Amino acid sequence: MAFYRNFFEHFHHTGALAPSGPKLAKHIVKAAGVTENSHVLELGPGTGAFTHDLEKTLGSAGEYLGIEINASFHSHLQDLHPELHFEQAPGQDFDFSSWIEKHGQFDVIVSGLPWAKFPEELQCALLDNVVPRLKEGGTFVTFAYTGVHLLKPAKRFRKLLDDYFADVQRTHSIMLNFPPAFVFVATK
Repeated sequence: MAFYRNFFEHFHHTGALAPSGPKLAKHIVKAAGVTENSHVLELGPGTGAFTHDLEKTLGSAGEYLGIEINASFHSHLQDLHPELHFEQAPGQDFDFSSWIEKHGQFDVIVSGLPWAKFPEELQCALLDNVVPRLKEGGTFVTFAYTGVHLLKPAKRFRKLLDDYFADVQRTHSIMLNFPPAFVFVATK
């Protein structure tokens, strides 16, 4: 219910048509190669569709930082996952310096952001701020809705992935998600 209320109140920040399903969440975590000692950044965790599986996979040696712009989602995530660290901020503006100084660069970046909804300036600003925080050989994982990936902003984002990463792969569509989606796996 929190998702749908916030979708209508903050539709410009909430790009999903529905919360991501458990099949997509498991696929994202597996594709990202998250292990019990990974250092993970989650961009736009929303209501926590991926966060739950990330927390289950991370062990006590793992580190997690979630960046969420929506105040209601941020509060909900803190209550739901008290062992994880969340910051309320736009991902393009977040200052990672103290976090990186204490914990080091990220092994994995998982993104639930609505990339196809963003203008090019925002897509670039987000990637400019987070990609340098990813270790060499690290993985950036996000998803796109099947069909939406054919729209101009989605195609532009796909090209940006090629510009920012050494290798970009696309998985098969997860048909059991609503709407069906596939995962981009980009390696730095």
